[in-house]
Amino acid sequence: MTTPEDSPTTEPTPPAVPVETAPPVEAAAPAEGAPVEAEAVEAAPVEAAPVEAAAVEAAAAPSAGPTVPSRELRAALAGVRTEVGKAVVGQDSAVTSLLIALLCSGHVLLEGVPGVAKTLLVRALAASLDLGTTRVQFTPDLMPGDVTGSLVYDARTAEFSFREGPVFTNLLLADEINRTPPKTQASLLEAMEERQVSVDGRPRPLPEPFVVVATQNPVEHEGTYPLPEAQLDRFLLKVVLPVPDREHEIEVLARHAAGFDPRDLAAAGVTAVAGAETLAAARAEVRQVQIAPEVLGYAVDVCRATRRSPSLSLGVSPRGATALLATSRAWAWLSGRAYVTPDDIKALVHPTLRHRVQLRPEAELEGVTAESVLSTVLAAVPVPR
Repeated sequence: MTTPEDSPTTEPTPPAVPVETAPPVEAAAPAEGAPVEAEAVEAAPVEAAPVEAAAVEAAAAPSAGPTVPSRELRAALAGVRTEVGKAVVGQDSAVTSLLIALLCSGHVLLEGVPGVAKTLLVRALAASLDLGTTRVQFTPDLMPGDVTGSLVYDARTAEFSFREGPVFTNLLLADEINRTPPKTQASLLEAMEERQVSVDGRPRPLPEPFVVVATQNPVEHEGTYPLPEAQLDRFLLKVVLPVPDREHEIEVLARHAAGFDPRDLAAAGVTAVAGAETLAAARAEVRQVQIAPEVLGYAVDVCRATRRSPSLSLGVSPRGATALLATSRAWAWLSGRAYVTPDDIKALVHPTLRHRVQLRPEAELEGVTAESVLSTVLAAVPVPR
């Protein structure tokens, strides 16, 4: 299984995004780029095995001690990876990150140049899950009510009734979120944080689960509105999609030459293999994943070190530290372990924290990036033994 991130220690050119590779599962040397040898999700069958109802109920039941990750649940999520792979090539790390977000009920910001399958990735994920999904194309003229819903006057009853917007779903694809003005961007803040929408002073709860996957283009800035720090902090992960390597790009062309149509995922064989019950049971197990006090302290030390970095004007907040804890537990569970190791923390530092730090202007002029700062922090903070 591929880890969400494993960035190099130095990154001289800001546009260059490292290809994400996996760290070792066992807490050994922090070698970067080493493949994971976990029997975890990689060992699952090609087609996801159905999750037995008894397994779901057992996982959802509270437990006093650590819970061994269920093979059935992990096999079901491995099936999601397989289904997405029928449509998307060479983005295994991004798929893993999306699975982690689903396990944590967190939101994801997908960033990549045009044509690296950002939208297709989310559509394929939605097709592999038995969940309600909607897509909103963010444009400069989009209004907040177009996202959250609004009160509509009914002439027959002479009363106003609430008409739900596309945000009332399980998986919301916010396509090109930085192309809409801040007023409309802010309409998602309450939904992302509180899982509800307030209209006319009345809170209206959103379905469970509720996950926002937003996409944005990092190279085209004309007619865009950068997301403010407060909204960036609401995203659990920021996933950077790299341009696929030569072998994967050849496979993409071969699939298109064979008749693959990205607009028809059903023809590609993408089917739903997991649903809300599976995710709820898996999240219950993730909450049982144990973390030792020294590993917990290591996560805190990494976050606190960013606040002392001379290259940053804004370090990681306590919310970022709790996000790092959540994603590390989800990654440990996907790797087949009921405990978190320092390597789990390292594997998730970049995707969990890269959008929560802000560079000083002078550091940007010198070519420093958030990736390189986080790599420096990881190299400086002592790892517990």
